[in-house]
Amino acid sequence: MTTTAPLITADLARAARALAQISLLDLSEHSGLEVEHLRGLERGLRTLTQEQELRLHAALEEFGIELLPADEIAGYGHGVRQKFNPRTVKRLENWENEGGPAAEDDI
Repeated sequence: MTTTAPLITADLARAARALAQISLLDLSEHSGLEVEHLRGLERGLRTLTQEQELRLHAALEEFGIELLPADEIAGYGHGVRQKFNPRTVKRLENWENEGGPAAEDDI
């Protein structure tokens, strides 16, 4: 199977941010990229260096977004998806919100 590394295009950047339901400001803070640079990327007016792409990729993963590589043999292009389905996200949110302050276990 021949796959290529995930590429962040304008369409994928917009789709990833929409899936994560985050603002440009949130993405900027997590990626270290300027809001205007991200806005330009989403409009197709700017490109990313390899380092910037890696930082953006890591930030999107923090928000639960997975970038999918292209598969030339199968004929699939690059894509984005949520790491967790809505049911799993709800369970994770419940786990994070239950209990009291974190402390050492007696076990």
